[in-house]
Amino acid sequence: MSTSSNAQSFKLSSSRFTFWLVLCAMILLATNMRAPIVALGSIAPVVQEALGISEIQIGWLGAVPMLTFAVGALIAPSIGKRFGLENTLIVMVALLTFGMVLRSVVPTWIGFLSGTLLLTLAIGFANTLAAPVIKQRTPNHIPLITGIFSLTMTVSAGIVAGVVLPLSEQVGWQWALGGWSLLGVFAIVLWIFLRLRLGSSSHQAVVLPTAGSSDISMWRTPFAWQIAVFMGLQSLLFYTVASFLPSIWVSKGLSAVKAGQMGSVFQFMAPIAILSLTWLVNRGRPIQALAVFAAVLNVIGILGVSYLSTDLAWLWSGLMGIGCSAIFTLSMMLFSLRTYTTNQSSELSGMAQFVGYLIAFFGPLGTGWLHEATGSWDLPLFLMLILMVINVVVAWMVSRPVMVDGQKA
Repeated sequence: MSTSSNAQSFKLSSSRFTFWLVLCAMILLATNMRAPIVALGSIAPVVQEALGISEIQIGWLGAVPMLTFAVGALIAPSIGKRFGLENTLIVMVALLTFGMVLRSVVPTWIGFLSGTLLLTLAIGFANTLAAPVIKQRTPNHIPLITGIFSLTMTVSAGIVAGVVLPLSEQVGWQWALGGWSLLGVFAIVLWIFLRLRLGSSSHQAVVLPTAGSSDISMWRTPFAWQIAVFMGLQSLLFYTVASFLPSIWVSKGLSAVKAGQMGSVFQFMAPIAILSLTWLVNRGRPIQALAVFAAVLNVIGILGVSYLSTDLAWLWSGLMGIGCSAIFTLSMMLFSLRTYTTNQSSELSGMAQFVGYLIAFFGPLGTGWLHEATGSWDLPLFLMLILMVINVVVAWMVSRPVMVDGQKA
């Protein structure tokens, strides 16, 4: 009896240690996954002047992340499976950190572009492999850790966006951008410690609950395509709004200052959305209702921006901020909640994010082209409204209580 009690106590202690270790590792990983991208957006004019580059080149630096996210998502599952999730993430965090340093210590267009390519490719890997690590290491806490992971990305990006420009005025743009690589060093150390304590996932067997479930091809699975479209349309709206919302509000009659504040409202709704979603999922609220509700918020937000009163600009901007953040976090959860194994979670995450980021890539480009061609925001906003209505239907489909192979969850 005593031996059994001691074994249970040791198992519980080990489980708690694993939970806190994975949580801390995910938090440090998340702090590095949006800050380098957001920091560039906040300091772009300074970098442009310092490097003597054109607006087109700055535009490419803004477009590169979605393409490299997609490439990383495509190849990450096979590399993670071959070398182990933790081993792959350690290398990718190191590559991310090196990319941040490179674009600061080599102050040329080639150096900055090379650093950006490296760090965004590494982020593409991390985006994809985060969900399977959470699923394998902490299967009983998927919504909680996923929510904290998503929240950390958002909060750290917001902090960096607010301080990087004032910081550059004090220490120079190179230190203001490259100094964040210190967080990458901390993340490398903690992930190495996690790998040493918990072992490599590539050597851990997984028992499948249903025969043949390991043979599922995500590229031939309707569910995988549904979640890819669900996430992709959300990302398309997010990156389009992040790029053009202040300009749209100025065209609607708001002052430049007020329009800029609407962009902040859009961004600052993310923590509210993520915390609320995580709390509701942990309390057992239906995922389908939450997904549809988030998609509807995006429809109302776009409808408000397009046709309703500018006096409520803060409301329409905020609703889109809540909808986008909730859908992104929910998609990350579904990668783990709707798959049987770590490999399936990795493959679904990779396939969905590859397709999703390709869809998102055409949002800012298409919106900018249509605005330039028509001289108005009316057509781009109308098309965006149609896409968000479609995403309500996709939200209902993708959040049904079924597993990736169509079996009841």
